[in-house]
Amino acid sequence: MAAEAPPAAGAAAGRVILALDVDAPDRALSLAEELGDLCGAFKVGLELFSAAGPDVVRRLAGAGRRVFLDLKLHDIPNTVAGAARAAVRLGCWMLDVHAAGGSEMMRRAAEEAAAEAIRLGVPRPLVVAVTVLTSLDREELAGTLGWTGEPADLVRRLALLAAEAGLDGVVCSPRETPLVKETCGRSFLTVTPGIRPAAAAADDQRRLATPAAALRAGADYLVVGRAVTASPRPRAALDDLLAELAAAGGPAPAHETAGGKAGGGSAGGEVTLP
Repeated sequence: MAAEAPPAAGAAAGRVILALDVDAPDRALSLAEELGDLCGAFKVGLELFSAAGPDVVRRLAGAGRRVFLDLKLHDIPNTVAGAARAAVRLGCWMLDVHAAGGSEMMRRAAEEAAAEAIRLGVPRPLVVAVTVLTSLDREELAGTLGWTGEPADLVRRLALLAAEAGLDGVVCSPRETPLVKETCGRSFLTVTPGIRPAAAAADDQRRLATPAAALRAGADYLVVGRAVTASPRPRAALDDLLAELAAAGGPAPAHETAGGKAGGGSAGGEVTLP
Protein backbone atom coordinates (compact mmCIF):
# COMPACT_ATOMS: atom_id res chain seq x y z
CA MET A 1 0.00 0.00 0.00
CA ALA A 2 1.35 3.40 -0.94
CA ALA A 3 2.19 6.01 1.65
CA GLU A 4 -0.12 8.96 1.95
CA ALA A 5 0.72 12.13 0.09
CA PRO A 6 1.62 15.07 2.35
CA PRO A 7 -1.09 17.55 3.28
CA ALA A 8 -1.55 20.90 1.58
CA ALA A 9 0.23 19.86 -1.60
CA GLY A 10 2.21 22.77 -2.99
CA ALA A 11 1.52 24.96 0.06
CA ALA A 12 4.35 26.16 2.26
CA ALA A 13 2.89 24.60 5.41
CA GLY A 14 2.84 21.12 3.89
CA ARG A 15 6.59 21.26 3.31
CA VAL A 16 7.52 21.98 6.94
CA ILE A 17 8.29 19.29 9.52
CA LEU A 18 8.50 20.83 12.98
CA ALA A 19 11.05 19.16 15.24
CA LEU A 20 9.62 18.59 18.71
CA ASP A 21 13.08 18.43 20.26
CA VAL A 22 11.89 18.91 23.83
CA ASP A 23 12.16 16.64 26.86
CA ALA A 24 8.57 16.76 28.09
CA PRO A 25 5.56 15.17 26.38
CA ASP A 26 3.20 17.88 27.62
CA ARG A 27 5.34 20.55 25.96
CA ALA A 28 5.47 18.55 22.73
CA LEU A 29 1.73 18.00 22.64
CA SER A 30 1.12 21.66 23.44
CA LEU A 31 3.31 22.75 20.53
CA ALA A 32 1.52 20.31 18.23
CA GLU A 33 -1.83 21.72 19.27
CA GLU A 34 -0.71 25.32 18.83
CA LEU A 35 1.09 24.87 15.51
CA GLY A 36 -0.65 21.91 13.88
CA ASP A 37 -2.30 24.05 11.22
CA LEU A 38 1.01 25.64 10.19
CA CYS A 39 3.08 22.57 9.33
CA GLY A 40 2.75 19.27 7.54
CA ALA A 41 4.24 16.97 10.18
CA PHE A 42 6.02 16.80 13.52
CA LYS A 43 9.38 15.17 14.17
CA VAL A 44 9.83 13.00 17.25
CA GLY A 45 13.55 12.52 17.74
CA LEU A 46 15.85 10.92 20.26
CA GLU A 47 15.38 13.52 23.01
CA LEU A 48 11.58 13.38 23.12
CA PHE A 49 11.41 9.63 22.48
CA SER A 50 13.89 8.95 25.30
CA ALA A 51 11.95 11.19 27.68
CA ALA A 52 8.40 10.19 26.77
CA GLY A 53 8.65 6.81 25.06
CA PRO A 54 6.53 5.50 22.20
CA ASP A 55 3.29 6.75 23.74
CA VAL A 56 3.98 10.30 22.56
CA VAL A 57 4.05 9.03 18.97
CA ARG A 58 0.76 7.20 19.49
CA ARG A 59 -0.83 10.31 20.99
CA LEU A 60 0.31 12.57 18.18
CA ALA A 61 -0.76 10.11 15.50
CA GLY A 62 -4.04 9.47 17.32
CA ALA A 63 -4.74 13.20 17.21
CA GLY A 64 -4.35 13.16 13.45
CA ARG A 65 -0.79 14.53 13.37
CA ARG A 66 1.74 13.21 10.91
CA VAL A 67 4.83 11.99 12.73
CA PHE A 68 8.36 11.70 11.39
CA LEU A 69 9.95 9.19 13.77
CA ASP A 70 13.56 10.33 13.70
CA LEU A 71 15.44 7.60 15.58
CA LYS A 72 18.10 7.07 12.91
CA LEU A 73 17.93 3.28 13.18
CA HIS A 74 21.39 1.73 12.82
CA ASP A 75 21.93 -1.89 13.81
CA ILE A 76 22.10 -5.34 12.27
CA PRO A 77 19.44 -5.87 9.57
CA ASN A 78 17.19 -8.14 11.66
CA THR A 79 17.06 -5.68 14.57
CA VAL A 80 16.30 -2.72 12.33
CA ALA A 81 13.62 -4.72 10.51
CA GLY A 82 11.89 -5.38 13.82
CA ALA A 83 12.16 -1.73 14.81
CA ALA A 84 10.65 -0.68 11.48
CA ARG A 85 7.67 -2.98 12.05
CA ALA A 86 7.20 -1.52 15.52
CA ALA A 87 7.36 2.02 14.12
CA VAL A 88 4.52 1.21 11.72
CA ARG A 89 2.43 -0.02 14.64
CA LEU A 90 2.98 3.33 16.37
CA GLY A 91 1.35 5.09 13.43
CA CYS A 92 4.31 7.08 12.10
CA TRP A 93 4.14 8.71 8.66
CA MET A 94 7.90 8.70 8.08
CA LEU A 95 10.85 6.94 9.70
CA ASP A 96 14.57 7.02 9.12
CA VAL A 97 17.57 4.73 9.22
CA HIS A 98 21.29 5.45 8.95
CA ALA A 99 22.57 4.85 5.43
CA ALA A 100 25.90 3.84 6.98
CA GLY A 101 24.15 0.69 8.20
CA GLY A 102 24.46 -0.71 4.68
CA SER A 103 22.28 -1.85 1.82
CA GLU A 104 20.84 -4.97 3.45
CA MET A 105 19.84 -3.11 6.59
CA MET A 106 18.08 -0.39 4.57
CA ARG A 107 16.37 -2.90 2.28
CA ARG A 108 15.02 -4.91 5.22
CA ALA A 109 13.70 -1.74 6.89
CA ALA A 110 11.80 -0.71 3.76
CA GLU A 111 10.43 -4.19 3.09
CA GLU A 112 9.34 -4.86 6.65
CA ALA A 113 7.70 -1.46 7.01
CA ALA A 114 5.72 -2.08 3.84
CA ALA A 115 4.75 -5.61 4.87
CA GLU A 116 3.61 -4.51 8.32
CA ALA A 117 1.52 -1.71 6.81
CA ILE A 118 -0.20 -4.20 4.52
CA ARG A 119 -0.82 -6.56 7.44
CA LEU A 120 -2.42 -3.76 9.45
CA GLY A 121 -4.25 -2.22 6.51
CA VAL A 122 -2.67 1.20 7.07
CA PRO A 123 -0.74 3.53 4.76
CA ARG A 124 2.90 2.59 4.30
CA PRO A 125 5.24 5.09 5.98
CA LEU A 126 7.95 6.79 4.01
CA VAL A 127 11.38 5.33 4.81
CA VAL A 128 14.37 7.63 4.35
CA ALA A 129 18.07 7.30 5.11
CA VAL A 130 20.26 9.74 7.00
CA THR A 131 23.39 10.52 4.97
CA VAL A 132 25.80 12.96 6.66
CA LEU A 133 24.67 14.85 9.76
CA THR A 134 24.35 18.59 9.20
CA SER A 135 26.54 19.19 12.27
CA LEU A 136 29.52 17.75 10.35
CA ASP A 137 31.67 19.71 7.93
CA ARG A 138 34.72 18.73 5.86
CA GLU A 139 37.21 19.35 8.67
CA GLU A 140 35.20 17.28 11.16
CA LEU A 141 34.73 14.42 8.70
CA ALA A 142 38.45 14.34 7.93
CA GLY A 143 39.76 14.80 11.46
CA THR A 144 37.33 12.48 13.23
CA LEU A 145 36.14 9.95 10.67
CA GLY A 146 39.01 9.91 8.19
CA TRP A 147 36.86 10.95 5.20
CA THR A 148 39.11 13.26 3.19
CA GLY A 149 36.71 14.06 0.38
CA GLU A 150 33.95 16.62 0.28
CA PRO A 151 30.81 15.93 2.35
CA ALA A 152 28.83 16.06 -0.88
CA ASP A 153 30.74 13.09 -2.27
CA LEU A 154 29.84 10.97 0.74
CA VAL A 155 26.22 12.14 0.61
CA ARG A 156 26.02 11.16 -3.05
CA ARG A 157 27.35 7.65 -2.44
CA LEU A 158 25.03 7.04 0.52
CA ALA A 159 22.04 8.39 -1.42
CA LEU A 160 22.77 5.93 -4.22
CA LEU A 161 22.90 3.08 -1.71
CA ALA A 162 19.55 4.16 -0.28
CA ALA A 163 17.96 4.38 -3.71
CA GLU A 164 19.21 0.93 -4.68
CA ALA A 165 17.88 -0.45 -1.38
CA GLY A 166 14.38 0.76 -2.27
CA LEU A 167 14.05 3.69 0.12
CA ASP A 168 11.90 6.73 -0.61
CA GLY A 169 14.63 9.30 -0.09
CA VAL A 170 17.33 10.65 2.18
CA VAL A 171 17.97 13.17 4.89
CA CYS A 172 20.67 15.54 3.69
CA SER A 173 21.71 19.14 4.10
CA PRO A 174 20.21 21.75 1.76
CA ARG A 175 23.62 22.11 0.14
CA GLU A 176 23.54 18.52 -1.17
CA THR A 177 19.91 18.50 -2.28
CA PRO A 178 20.60 19.39 -5.94
CA LEU A 179 23.27 16.67 -6.15
CA VAL A 180 20.91 14.05 -4.70
CA LYS A 181 18.17 15.02 -7.17
CA GLU A 182 20.61 14.93 -10.07
CA THR A 183 21.97 11.54 -9.00
CA CYS A 184 18.83 9.68 -7.89
CA GLY A 185 16.02 11.42 -9.75
CA ARG A 186 13.65 14.27 -9.00
CA SER A 187 11.07 12.06 -7.28
CA PHE A 188 13.64 10.69 -4.81
CA LEU A 189 12.74 12.61 -1.66
CA THR A 190 15.06 14.98 0.15
CA VAL A 191 14.36 15.84 3.79
CA THR A 192 16.52 18.76 4.84
CA PRO A 193 17.44 19.70 8.42
CA GLY A 194 19.78 22.60 9.10
CA ILE A 195 17.07 25.13 8.19
CA ARG A 196 17.60 28.54 9.77
CA PRO A 197 15.90 31.84 8.91
CA ALA A 198 18.43 34.52 8.02
CA ALA A 199 18.17 36.16 11.45
CA ALA A 200 18.42 32.93 13.47
CA ALA A 201 21.49 31.54 15.21
CA ALA A 202 23.29 28.58 13.62
CA ASP A 203 23.62 26.72 16.97
CA ASP A 204 25.50 23.45 16.30
CA GLN A 205 24.62 23.20 12.61
CA ARG A 206 27.45 23.55 10.07
CA ARG A 207 25.91 22.82 6.64
CA LEU A 208 22.73 24.88 6.77
CA ALA A 209 20.56 27.18 4.63
CA THR A 210 17.69 29.59 4.90
CA PRO A 211 14.20 28.18 4.18
CA ALA A 212 13.98 29.98 0.83
CA ALA A 213 17.42 28.75 -0.25
CA ALA A 214 16.54 25.16 0.68
CA LEU A 215 13.31 25.36 -1.28
CA ARG A 216 15.07 26.78 -4.34
CA ALA A 217 17.62 23.95 -4.10
CA GLY A 218 14.79 21.43 -4.52
CA ALA A 219 14.16 20.26 -0.96
CA ASP A 220 10.90 18.33 -0.56
CA TYR A 221 10.58 18.69 3.22
CA LEU A 222 12.25 21.20 5.54
CA VAL A 223 12.89 20.25 9.17
CA VAL A 224 12.70 23.29 11.42
CA GLY A 225 13.29 23.17 15.16
CA ARG A 226 14.84 25.64 17.56
CA ALA A 227 14.21 28.66 15.35
CA VAL A 228 10.52 28.08 16.15
CA THR A 229 10.31 26.04 19.34
CA ALA A 230 12.84 28.17 21.26
CA SER A 231 11.15 31.39 20.23
CA PRO A 232 9.08 33.22 22.87
CA ARG A 233 6.39 33.42 20.18
CA PRO A 234 6.53 30.10 18.29
CA ARG A 235 3.46 30.77 16.15
CA ALA A 236 4.75 34.13 14.99
CA ALA A 237 8.16 32.60 14.23
CA LEU A 238 6.59 29.85 12.14
CA ASP A 239 4.33 32.36 10.37
CA ASP A 240 7.40 34.37 9.38
CA LEU A 241 9.13 31.26 8.08
CA LEU A 242 6.07 30.29 6.01
CA ALA A 243 5.93 33.77 4.52
CA GLU A 244 9.55 33.37 3.43
CA LEU A 245 8.73 30.00 1.83
CA ALA A 246 5.65 31.33 0.08
CA ALA A 247 7.68 34.17 -1.41
CA ALA A 248 10.29 31.69 -2.65
CA GLY A 249 7.67 29.61 -4.47
CA GLY A 250 8.73 26.31 -6.02
CA PRO A 251 6.86 23.15 -7.03
CA ALA A 252 5.23 20.67 -4.71
CA PRO A 253 7.26 17.61 -3.74
CA ALA A 254 7.61 15.46 -6.84
CA HIS A 255 5.82 12.43 -5.42
CA GLU A 256 2.72 14.55 -4.89
CA THR A 257 2.50 15.59 -8.52
CA ALA A 258 3.36 12.19 -9.98
CA GLY A 259 0.26 10.28 -9.00
CA GLY A 260 -0.35 11.81 -5.60
CA LYS A 261 1.06 8.90 -3.57
CA ALA A 262 4.55 7.94 -2.54
CA GLY A 263 5.29 4.37 -3.42
CA GLY A 264 8.06 2.05 -2.37
CA GLY A 265 11.26 1.47 -4.26
CA SER A 266 13.66 3.83 -5.87
CA ALA A 267 11.63 6.56 -7.50
CA GLY A 268 14.64 7.71 -9.43
CA GLY A 269 14.91 4.55 -11.51
CA GLU A 270 18.00 2.44 -12.02
CA VAL A 271 21.11 3.75 -10.31
CA THR A 272 24.66 2.45 -10.30
CA LEU A 273 27.32 2.92 -7.69
CA PRO A 274 30.56 4.44 -8.90
